[in-house]
Amino acid sequence: MLLFLSVPQPRPPGARTRAGAARVVRWRRQRRRRRQLRRLRGLLWGLRGRPGAGGGRRGRMALCGQAAGAASLPSELIVHIFSFLPAPDRLRASASCSHWRECLFYPALWPQLRICLRVSPAEQPRLEFLMRKCGWFVRELRVEFAAENYLSGGGGPGDGSADTGAGGDEVEAPQLSSRWLEVLRVYLELVLCVLVSIRNNRNLQKFSLFGDISVLQQQGNLSNTYLSKVDPDGKKIKQIQQLFEEILSNSRQLKWLSCGFMLEIVTPTSLSSLSNSIANTMEHLSLLDNNIPGTSTLITTPELERFVNLRSLALDFCDFTAEMARVLTDSNHVPLQRLSLLVHNVSVMHKSLDNMPNDEHWNALSRKSTGLRVYMMAFDVKSEDMLKILKPSIPLERIHFDSYITCVSGAIVDLLSRQYDKFLTHFILMNDVIDTSGFPDLSDNRNEDPLVLLAWRCTKLTLLAIHGYTVWAHNLIAIARLRGSDLKVLEVTEESIDFDQGELADQDVDPVHNLIEQVSLGLGQPWHAVLDIESLSVFTEPNRHFYREMQSFSEDI
Repeated sequence: MLLFLSVPQPRPPGARTRAGAARVVRWRRQRRRRRQLRRLRGLLWGLRGRPGAGGGRRGRMALCGQAAGAASLPSELIVHIFSFLPAPDRLRASASCSHWRECLFYPALWPQLRICLRVSPAEQPRLEFLMRKCGWFVRELRVEFAAENYLSGGGGPGDGSADTGAGGDEVEAPQLSSRWLEVLRVYLELVLCVLVSIRNNRNLQKFSLFGDISVLQQQGNLSNTYLSKVDPDGKKIKQIQQLFEEILSNSRQLKWLSCGFMLEIVTPTSLSSLSNSIANTMEHLSLLDNNIPGTSTLITTPELERFVNLRSLALDFCDFTAEMARVLTDSNHVPLQRLSLLVHNVSVMHKSLDNMPNDEHWNALSRKSTGLRVYMMAFDVKSEDMLKILKPSIPLERIHFDSYITCVSGAIVDLLSRQYDKFLTHFILMNDVIDTSGFPDLSDNRNEDPLVLLAWRCTKLTLLAIHGYTVWAHNLIAIARLRGSDLKVLEVTEESIDFDQGELADQDVDPVHNLIEQVSLGLGQPWHAVLDIESLSVFTEPNRHFYREMQSFSEDI
C-alpha cells in the first residue's frame, strides 16, 4: 500500500483576504526578483574568476556545480549585450568563442542590413556568408553595387580610352574590354547571391537595390554590349528576373520596393508578381532604369491603380503620364507626399513628351496632396525640352542638372527662380562637357546673374552646388550675403570660380583670401571652395547621389 504525504507550503500572512491576495502577488514577485539577482550575482562572480586561483575562490566561482565564465552566459544575455554594439564590434566580439558566434546572427540583432559593395571577386565570399546568415530573416535590406571608381583610373568604356582608327571609327582597347567583362560577370554573380538568399524571406518589409556600373556615352549606354558577351544566351539575366519576381510573389509584409539602374533586372511584367494585398499596402515604389529600350515602361497605369496606399513614388519622367496623375488624384488613393522624377535624354529620345501631365493635372494633384514635393534630376536634356517639362504648377523642391553633352542655359535657371521660388530648396548644377574655350557663363548678355537671382528669389534655398559653369567671385559673395546662414551647403569647385580683372589687378588684396573671408562672413560659418572634386559624390557619381537623395527624400515624410 502506497501512502502519499504532501507537505503544505508556507502561506504568507493575510493571504485569505483580498488585500492579502495582493500582498501575495507582491511577495511572489519580490521572491522571483531575488532569485534572478542571486543568479546574476553568481554569473558576475564567475566572470571575475581567474584560472589558477585558490580553492576558496574557485568555490565562490562555482555556479550550478560548474566553473562559470563568459562562455557560460545564457544566449539571451549575450544577444542583449550585442544589441548595444555597432555591427563591426559585434563581428569582433563573435570571434571570442563558438557560443558567441552562434549568438551573433540572432534575428533580433539584424532587423536591417545595408551593404555597399565594390564589384570585385574579393567581395563574393563575404557577401555569400553574410546573406546565408541573414538573408532568410532580415526585414530591411539595402544593397548598392558599384564598380570601384569605374575600374580605378581606367574609367569606363566612355572615358576616352579607346583608340581611333584611320577611318574615324573607335577601336576598343582589349585590356579595357576584358576588365569590363570581368566586372559584369562578378556583378551578375553578386546579384544572384543576394536574390537567392532572400527568395523565401516572407518577413521582408523594405527592399532596395542599386547598381550604378553603367557608363553613359553620347551614343547611349554601352553596358548592354558587354552584357551580351558575358551572358550570350541571357540565362543569368533571365534567372535574375525570375528570382526578383519570385521574391515579390512570396512577400507578405513588403512596404518599400526600390530598384535603380540594375541593368534589365526589372521588367515591365515584374510588378504583376505582387499580390493585390501587398500592392494595396505598399508605401514606397521606385523603379528607375534607363536601359529599357523603345517605348517600354516599368509601371503602367493599371498597375499603379493597385497601389492605393502609395505615399512616395520614383520613376522615369516619360513614364509619368497624365493618366497616372489622374489615378493618383482618385479618392481611393492616399495623398502622395514625395515624387522623384528622372529625366534622361535617352528616354526623351525614345519616348514622347506628349503624354506628360499639364498644369491642370499638376494642380489637381497638388489639391489632392497639399504636402506633395517633387525631386527632379535631368541628364543631358536639351533646353527646349526642359522648357516643356517645367510646368509652373509643379511643387518642385529639388532639382539636379547633370550634363555631358548639352549645357543648361541661363534662361532655364531664371525660369526656375521665378516659378518655384516658394518651394525650391536644393539646386545642383553639373557640367562635364569638354570645351577648350572654358566653362559656360550663365550671365552672358544679361544684366543680372541668374544664380544671384536664384538666391534672391528662392528664400527657402538650403543647398547650392555648382561645377563646370563660370561663377564670378563677386556673384558668389552676393549669393552668400543674400541667403546667409539659411544656406547650409554651398559647394563650388575651385576651377569654376573666376575673378574680374579689377580684382586681380589690385595688388594690396589677395582675391582668393578675400573671397573666402567674404563668403564665410556671409554664410556665418567657415567656407572654402571644393579643391578635390573626387571627394564629393554629387560631382563624381551623379546616379548614386540621386538614388541616395531620393531614398532620404522619400523617407523624410
